[in-house]
Amino acid sequence: MKSLMNTALGLTLGVAGASVAFADGHAPELTIAIVNNGHMINMQTVAEAYTAETGVKLNWVSLEEGVLREQVTSDTATGGGQYDIINIGMQEAPIWGAAGWIEPLNFGDDYDVDDILPAMAAGLSADGQLYAAPFYGESSMVMYRGDLADAAGVTIADNDSWENITAAAAAMHDPDNGVYGACLRGKPGWGDNGAFIGTIANSFGAAYFDADMVPTFDTPEFNAAVTMYVNLLQNYGPPGSEGNSFNEILALYNEGKCGLWIDATIAASFLENPAVRYAQSPNAGNPVGANWLWAWAMAVPTGTDNTEEAIAFIEWATSKAYIEAVGNHPDFGWGSVPTGTRTSTYSNADFLAAAPFAEAELAAINSAAPEATDIKPYVGVQFVSIPEFPEVGTAFGQEMAAALSGDKTVEEALAAAQEAALAIMTEAGYY
Repeated sequence: MKSLMNTALGLTLGVAGASVAFADGHAPELTIAIVNNGHMINMQTVAEAYTAETGVKLNWVSLEEGVLREQVTSDTATGGGQYDIINIGMQEAPIWGAAGWIEPLNFGDDYDVDDILPAMAAGLSADGQLYAAPFYGESSMVMYRGDLADAAGVTIADNDSWENITAAAAAMHDPDNGVYGACLRGKPGWGDNGAFIGTIANSFGAAYFDADMVPTFDTPEFNAAVTMYVNLLQNYGPPGSEGNSFNEILALYNEGKCGLWIDATIAASFLENPAVRYAQSPNAGNPVGANWLWAWAMAVPTGTDNTEEAIAFIEWATSKAYIEAVGNHPDFGWGSVPTGTRTSTYSNADFLAAAPFAEAELAAINSAAPEATDIKPYVGVQFVSIPEFPEVGTAFGQEMAAALSGDKTVEEALAAAQEAALAIMTEAGYY
């Protein structure tokens, strides 16, 4: 199996390679659980070359983000063996690696692990060992319609104030003509609305927990952040924002219905309007944590019977060669390559020519600050690197969706989130 990666590149790169020999004479089947985002969907097409060259059949299970997290967590924690390869991120990888739920990843020299952006490698490792390889990485930034901003006479600057972002959204808001000033995540979930609201709260000087790991949803800083968010979307967002996350807003944006969108930098690869401009995420005064840091990565659960074959596929799918394969693929091209993972991507002339967002994306990734600070005593920007956080963040996200929909006041929602988080942390033995 050690030569599988070089052999698998035969179709996409023209590298000569002998056929792969498997222990029982038969190529295995790998079942891969992926999030239903664009780059992951594209991988299914690009990986047809991998199957053609190696004989390894790939069974894809494409799931909405929240459903993926639930199913993958349940199966991996119990050693169920339903999946050979899973999509996970920076919240899970170090914790699951240290717990022995996923396999350590060690690749050959050609993989060039040192080319992975340091922030991505660190976030997917535990004690210096890589446990998940980044398929694409991201931070968050403002993506706004330059034509609408110009027509409305507004400008948006890097790290702008939330007051100016609100004013720009108001100026571009034209619901009679199907344009909404701001499209922002509202769908409940720790990686959905929780991710976005968490970065807003950071910029207001809030944190999920204090130095004693007591939840702080009942603080004035959190109240100010959530009040601003709710008012912004209720006044200038599309109807039903409490049901919108990445994919829903991407569709709205490409239909010309959004003035500005603050979300994952990876979205820039899929924006179709030529008038889009980019700016670094808004900030209410705190210089740390206004934009998130995340990678959708690939890992191998310890419950699989196909460990070597799964690691070999990940080595190919997260390699420089894979990025070249997407860039040279007739269905995609350099504007569609997975970004945010490798230093070499941002020095590739073909990519830079096709990706006007590259500079803003890399700046956002490099400015993200996951380390603990005086304000937040934990690792993580839009999440907390503790096993209990998904439960805490999910409860928080549900309450924030209730505030956004008008079912609860901001104060009621934050009080309920505080109560739920305290119960979770108490049961986990933090106090």
